[in-house]
Amino acid sequence: MQTDPSSPGFRTRFVLIQTSHAGNVGAAARALKVMGFDELVLVQPRWANVLRRQETIERASGANDVLDKARIVETLDEALEGMTHLCATAMTPRDFGPPTRAPREHFAQLAQTATPEAGAQGVAFLFGSERFGMRNEDVYRCHTCLSIPTNPAFGSLNLAAAVQLIAYEWRQALGGYAVQEATTPPVRADAPQVAGLLAHLEQALVAVDFLDPEAPKKLMPRLNALFNRAQLTQEEVHILRGVAKAMLQTASKASK
Repeated sequence: MQTDPSSPGFRTRFVLIQTSHAGNVGAAARALKVMGFDELVLVQPRWANVLRRQETIERASGANDVLDKARIVETLDEALEGMTHLCATAMTPRDFGPPTRAPREHFAQLAQTATPEAGAQGVAFLFGSERFGMRNEDVYRCHTCLSIPTNPAFGSLNLAAAVQLIAYEWRQALGGYAVQEATTPPVRADAPQVAGLLAHLEQALVAVDFLDPEAPKKLMPRLNALFNRAQLTQEEVHILRGVAKAMLQTASKASK
């Protein structure tokens, strides 16, 4: 398996232990893909064919490449081969074991240890079964125990939701992705376009007797300053010129 090219110095693996719901496997694959990860290992899942079950594929919502690459193993040792830093995920406090840290805090420090060599470190995130969470013996072998900050009165998280949160926080610690514009950025109107609007609007204001051309005072310079502060787009200039045109047409009809 290849190191995530956008995560220099780290190889990231998500390990699901004794998962009982096929849908969670598919949803976890989807969570990994949207955050740019693709290494998923299942330890003794309930269904031997879980990667091919209809519910798994449906919940993956197109992350079939992650499912195709996923492995099923019998032991946790197999799942952790090549990993150098292990993070357990457990909401239940324990009186013994690795230190409990919030993901964001821990990941910020961990990301600083990146080295130029690709795959120099292997980071594994371990998730327990939906019913029982992680076993103590599995938590004990980890370097840290991640606890997602939640409502103290109700901290129960769905497995796939927990995977999504951890994947997101780890991706952010590694640098994150740029936000993609959902819409086309507007085009700013240039100075001649604003000047043309002002001239058109001045004609309209005179036509409706709002502006006295003999005593204009500072109305037009003030409108000019207003439009400059507003940083009008070309589309907004077109709209305002349409208003000015309608004012002139109405004034013309009224004068007949």
